[in-house]
Amino acid sequence: MTTKTRGLAAVIALALAVFAGSQQAHAQAESLRIGIIGTGNIGGALARHWVNAGHEVFMSSRNPQELQALADELGPRAHAGTPAEAVEFGEVMLISVPYSAIPQVGAEHAAAMAGKIVLDTSNPVARRDGGIVPMALELGSGVATSQFFPGTRIVRAFNCIPAASLANQPNREPARIAIPLAGDDSEALEVAQRLVDDAGFDGVVVGPLEVARHFDLGQPLAKGDLSADELRALIEEVL
Repeated sequence: MTTKTRGLAAVIALALAVFAGSQQAHAQAESLRIGIIGTGNIGGALARHWVNAGHEVFMSSRNPQELQALADELGPRAHAGTPAEAVEFGEVMLISVPYSAIPQVGAEHAAAMAGKIVLDTSNPVARRDGGIVPMALELGSGVATSQFFPGTRIVRAFNCIPAASLANQPNREPARIAIPLAGDDSEALEVAQRLVDDAGFDGVVVGPLEVARHFDLGQPLAKGDLSADELRALIEEVL
């Protein structure tokens, strides 16, 4: 190798190192701290996808010791503990609990979550959630959830995709599965779309939080296997 060739190789190596460093710094700057309350099938699948995308997650449940094995599996960007610790940790929150638990979670943690973006996946199910269901369905569950979390920025998301599809079909081909989104805060919707994308799905904004009723379970937009184009076409028919 000539001196000129060695010099060119050194310049290229330096440029690649600088580029790699800048990319790593960009990724680190863009990574989010996500607190998860309710780490069942939905929360656990999203924790895995988001860690793989470079985010840091704090998983929590009523029995946090049961989450430690998953945290260990996911590596140093995953943590497990109590809901209060998840709230303290998270810039963005994911709530994925039985809907009957929503009032209690709100009473215990809404004040500490004030100003935060909150992704709500919880569905009111009559056979499981009892007396809160008629109210939630009458208002639409997104609006109902917001009443228990005043001061937060609620986005309805990930509520109508089967847990198995969420876990096993990120980046589905030839078209990714669409996730309908609704919220009243434009920045919160942008962050939600990014996190949907990072999880391997396509976020489609349906509209403000009041229209989330149209993708409550059993409603016309609650389809868990549509592409983004298919969901947008259906939105035009329904709304």
